[in-house]
Amino acid sequence: MTPSFSSLSHRERVRLALDHQTTDRIPIALVCSGINAPAQRALETHLQQTRGLSVEAYLDPLIDVREIVPPYSGPLLLPDEDIWGVRRAPVSYGADSYDEIAYYPLASAETPADLDAHRWPSADWFDYDALAAIAAADGDHCLMAANGNIFERSWYMRGFEQMFMDFVLNPELAHAIMERVTTFFCAYFDRALAACEGRIDLAFTADDIGGQNGLLMSLPMWEAFIKPYHLRLNAVIHRHGARVIYHTDGSVMPAVPGLMDMGIDVLQALQFSARGMDPVALKRDHGDRLCFEGGVCVQKTLPFGTPDEVADEVRARIDVLGAQGGYILGPSHYIQANTPPENITALFDTAAGFYPHG
Repeated sequence: MTPSFSSLSHRERVRLALDHQTTDRIPIALVCSGINAPAQRALETHLQQTRGLSVEAYLDPLIDVREIVPPYSGPLLLPDEDIWGVRRAPVSYGADSYDEIAYYPLASAETPADLDAHRWPSADWFDYDALAAIAAADGDHCLMAANGNIFERSWYMRGFEQMFMDFVLNPELAHAIMERVTTFFCAYFDRALAACEGRIDLAFTADDIGGQNGLLMSLPMWEAFIKPYHLRLNAVIHRHGARVIYHTDGSVMPAVPGLMDMGIDVLQALQFSARGMDPVALKRDHGDRLCFEGGVCVQKTLPFGTPDEVADEVRARIDVLGAQGGYILGPSHYIQANTPPENITALFDTAAGFYPHG
């Protein structure tokens, strides 16, 4: 049975939590997560059989944050192509598939002048009036604009290894690519947030800078090549009164002070299965200035634990990260294909039972 809650709206609940205040229950989100298709199908069957509910009917009262994006109205794209000219192809991993990059349009660039031949996207390619109508029609949820991933978009076009080589061997080209990507995202978020006139509370930005065992680059390299561009983008977002929710996977504890200096408001993903990621230390050292979203492990607990173990982890995350507010609960990334539906409902049922909280 779906729990009943107080009169707080989804938006009010999230805004209170982000202000480190008491909420009727812990806010819940699927930011940069969601449920992989095979797991969603299994969950649909499970919910229909056990509760007579669809996935949508089950999650709708629980999920407090909703992502909105403006409809695309730009030039015709190839079926496997995005606005940056990057092409992807499905790669099977057994139960399902992921779309992996098959074509890097800037792979052969050698100088900044070579970038002129590329078709760069324009912020004009989106319908912001339609976005405003979408936002106005949703009077209840905390709305989140997406997606500003500057470094990732750059290496999607250039190549992952090549981008790191450019940081050392061809920094002028690396900065030129990052500059163009940043210019686009600044214009895009400026227009999206302006069109919605304060209705959007969160702006999702991202750049994975951590792996399972440590940072993907040195802090000085991050300071030189990534931080300045996000500083610019975050200033645009803050000018419209929205908060920056920033996603990075992996082991990133040493980078957290710099991320706060960069202007993020919410650190998202929280991969505590990565080396050195400690929820107690994160909350103790940074919880007065920083909010958190995510944290329930999609690598171990959700796919391989029991429902009781999932519930225990949810309670532990809320007890630590949710103390005095400042926490939105969710999985640490996409819920994977092999995740039992009973574990998924254990996550949300347990979180929904935490009220009042703060």
